[in-house]
Parts: sequence; C-alpha cells; structure tokens
Amino acid sequence: MKLRINTNSVRLRLSKTDVVKLATDGYLEERVSFGDKVFSYSLRCKAGIHKLSANFKAAKINVFVPKVFARDWADNDVVGFDTYMPVGENDSLHILVEKDFKCIEKTAEDQSDNYENPNKIRET
Repeated sequence: MKLRINTNSVRLRLSKTDVVKLATDGYLEERVSFGDKVFSYSLRCKAGIHKLSANFKAAKINVFVPKVFARDWADNDVVGFDTYMPVGENDSLHILVEKDFKCIEKTAEDQSDNYENPNKIRET
C-alpha cells in the first residue's frame, strides 16, 4: 500500500495482494521509522458506514472504508473510491483509495503485483 499526500488530499494505492488482504482481513497498515519516531498509516474496513472517512491520531493516519466496498473489489473493475470529508467550516479532506496500476513508462520499482494499466498501448 502506498500513501500520497498533497495539500488536503490523502491517496492510498493498493496492489493486488493488498486488495485481497483488505477483503479477507479487513485491515492494512504500513510503518515508516524515523529512528525513535514512527509514522504509520492504515486502511480498515468498517461495517455500518457508507463512505470513506479518516482521522489522524498518535502519528497515524487511519482511513476507514465501508466493508461492502472492499468485499468484492478484487473481483470487479472498480478502480477506487473517493469522498470529500468535511474538516472544518470551509474546508474538506479529499480521500481516495484506488488500485495501483503498473506505470506505462519504465521504472526501477517492482510492479509485479500491480494491476495492468488500462491506458497501456497494446502491442500487436
């Protein structure tokens, strides 16, 4: 699972294995160590909610996804889910959770567990 933060936007990109694990276990977490400090982020399935939500507690970003969204996600063509969560009177946080596609351009990053990019030009 990858995290991208930009202005008031949090984006989580999941590999094929991540999507299956979310559906079966209901929880994913990644940790980044800064010596004696740790930053982490998680994605958790939650029953009874109808849209994405998030919070930030104890140096950890927690994103909650409706359980019904994750249940069949590995087996369908839905790319992802997003919402704008109000975080103040005149502000919102954009939350996006999506499948991670292989890059079209060459990269050194291991992409073997990513989804095929739908924008890839097919060679004949």
